[in-house]
Amino acid sequence: MEEEKKAFKRFAAKRMALGILVTVAALWVIGTVMAYFSDLKSAEKTPVSHTAPSSSERPDFLAVQKEETAPTVSSEKEEKETVHSTVPAGEPSHGGSAAQDTPTHAPAPAAEKIIEKPASESAEPDHAAPESHDAESHPRVQFPARGMAFVDALIQPLNHELNERFWGWRPNDLIQFTDNVNQFQLGVLEVTRRSAVILTERISRTGSTEAFDRNLENAMNWFMIKADKYWFPSAESKYRDGLKELRNYFNKLEKQQAAFYTRADNLIPLLIVYEDLLGSCDENLVKEKEKDGSSVSFFAADDYFYYAKGVASAMLTLLEAVAVDFDVIVESRRGTDDLHHAIHSLELATRMDPWIVFNSDLSGFFANHRANMAAPISHARFYVGVLIKALST
Repeated sequence: MEEEKKAFKRFAAKRMALGILVTVAALWVIGTVMAYFSDLKSAEKTPVSHTAPSSSERPDFLAVQKEETAPTVSSEKEEKETVHSTVPAGEPSHGGSAAQDTPTHAPAPAAEKIIEKPASESAEPDHAAPESHDAESHPRVQFPARGMAFVDALIQPLNHELNERFWGWRPNDLIQFTDNVNQFQLGVLEVTRRSAVILTERISRTGSTEAFDRNLENAMNWFMIKADKYWFPSAESKYRDGLKELRNYFNKLEKQQAAFYTRADNLIPLLIVYEDLLGSCDENLVKEKEKDGSSVSFFAADDYFYYAKGVASAMLTLLEAVAVDFDVIVESRRGTDDLHHAIHSLELATRMDPWIVFNSDLSGFFANHRANMAAPISHARFYVGVLIKALST
């Protein structure tokens, strides 16, 4: 009788262990399949640049601004003509040359009017302040103040990974059902972290003696929480707190209660950080040996691939915003083409989506997807470097 009980216990223990393993395996398969189809569905609805249109659909930001400001200039001319037509007969007419010689009558540039004129007084519908201050509700619009496009672009990528992607933030999951998405999210996080630091320390301040913006300082600190922190505090909660602080700064920019400087010495540190990050990705994509001398494994190859893709995706969104907020200084230093080349290269990197990331020999029959990803990443790094040199002259 005793032997039968022991045999039954052994039988039950084996069956329970087998049942647990089968259940975990089934959950992993179901989760992977659901995540894959969810990512496909989201990719169809949203471009990889987090609401940024593709190259064929994305307008030339400088051309759009010029087209939108044309009516403003014409309206000013109409106002001048109206004023000149009301001069009483018999009195000397103060025509075009006199008006041009008077500084107070010279029209301000249209871009400055967009910045300085409060949204409540703007008659142009495209420049009106959005009804909601939520940055995600109005992507790629003509914002009423400098800096709002950049902050909006800084919010979008990480917000997408936290709140819009199926299964949310994954690097701190107790059971890791996915791997590629985790690395992609880590790449997005790294770009967000570095951009938040530069925004806090360099772009929102005009010198080393100016105080930090409290909202940006808080956001910068929250983004530094480890990505795999599960509890006390969780990574998701602190990243969401950081995004809230960025939205508060976004609202202050809209009300002209915060600073955002667009000089070359404010932009160059951001581009240097991007160049360094792209260089790190490039090295991981082309190296044949790890630091310990071992060959890059099949499992490490896809980690490097998707991390670089996450970096490219977030950086693409931010550089598109740089083309909007820093357009004056970039165009004046003749760096517009370099910036657009960098944007195009990053867009090519985000389009790569292989079913399996192969790490074959460069002359082999199968692809080496690390090397394929390295090409646009290297090009983007090159053009960012050229843009830095152009802004430094």
